[in-house]
Amino acid sequence: MTISSHLWGILGCLLVMAFIVAVGPYSHPGMFLEDQGFSWYYWKLPSPDFWTRFSAWGLYGLHQLGLWGLIAWAQHQRLQYAKTLHPVNLLALAFNLLFVMLHILQTRVFYDGLAQDTSVFSSQFSVIFMLVFVLIMENRRRGLLFGYRAGFMEPAGGFLRRYHGYYFSWAIIYTFWFHPIEDNVGHLLGTFYILLLLLQGSLFLTRFHRDRAWTMLLEVFVLFHGAMVAWLSFQNDHWQMFAFGFLTLFIVTQMHGIGLGRRSKILLIALYTLAVLVNYWGREWEVLEVLRIPSAELGLAVLIGLASWLALRLRKARQA
Repeated sequence: MTISSHLWGILGCLLVMAFIVAVGPYSHPGMFLEDQGFSWYYWKLPSPDFWTRFSAWGLYGLHQLGLWGLIAWAQHQRLQYAKTLHPVNLLALAFNLLFVMLHILQTRVFYDGLAQDTSVFSSQFSVIFMLVFVLIMENRRRGLLFGYRAGFMEPAGGFLRRYHGYYFSWAIIYTFWFHPIEDNVGHLLGTFYILLLLLQGSLFLTRFHRDRAWTMLLEVFVLFHGAMVAWLSFQNDHWQMFAFGFLTLFIVTQMHGIGLGRRSKILLIALYTLAVLVNYWGREWEVLEVLRIPSAELGLAVLIGLASWLALRLRKARQA
C-alpha cells in the first residue's frame, strides 16, 4: 500500500472522529457512580436495564460474528495477497463502518457498553495479548532482541500468521464495544486507535495489510495512547512508565523490522538513552520501570513460544 493510500484510510478515520465529536456529548458526570478504585470502570450506568444490555451485547455479537464470517469466507476461497482490494475487503470496510455508526447511535440512545458486565482487565488484556502475538509473528522477520531470532517460536509464529485474524478481530471488536463512545481526550484517542485497527483488519489478504511502515505505526500508537490515558487518569508519573516502556520495546525489538541502517539504529539508541537519562536524572532508582512493559510482553511471547514448541515436540515423540 502506498503512503497516499494509507493517508486516505487515516483521513476516513479522522472524518469518523469528527462525526463522533459533532454528535456528542454522550454523558454528564451525574450519570455515574463515584470512582471506586483501580479495578473500577467509571463510564457505565448505575442502573442498567434489559435494553441497555441487549443493545450493547446484541450489536457486539452481530459485529463479531459477521467479521469472523468474512475472514472465514476469504480463507475458504483461498484468496491470495493482492496489490488491490478484493471485493471481500470492500465488504469488510463497509461492514465495520456500519457498526461503528451503530455504536455511536447505541451510545447516544442507551449509553452502556460491555463494561457493565465484564471486568475492566478483560479489555486491557485482550489488547495486551494481541501485541504479544504480533511479537511472536514478527520474530522470524525482525527477531525478539536487537534482531536475534528465536527459532523455537516458529511453530507458534506460523500458526498465528495463518489464524491471527480471528483473535485480533475479537480483541479489537470486544474492546470497541466494551467502551461507550465518549468525547473526552482519552476515549477519543482510544477510539481513533480502534478505528485504525479496524481499517487494518478490513485489509486482510492484501499487500496493504503487510506494509511495514503502516504496521509499525499501529504497533507504536499504543505508546501515545497508553501514556496519554495514564497521564489523564493518574495525574502523576505513571505516564512515564508507559511512554518509556513502549519506547524501550521499540528500541530493542520493533525498530529492527523497518529496514533501518546501522547508523540510524545507533542514533535512535543514543537519543533514547539521552531521553531516559534526562527524564530520570535525580531519581535513578525509578529507571527500572522502563523495563516493566517490554519484560512483560517479551516474557509472555517467550512463554507462549516455548509452550508451543514443547507441545509440538511431544506430539512428534508420540507419533514416532
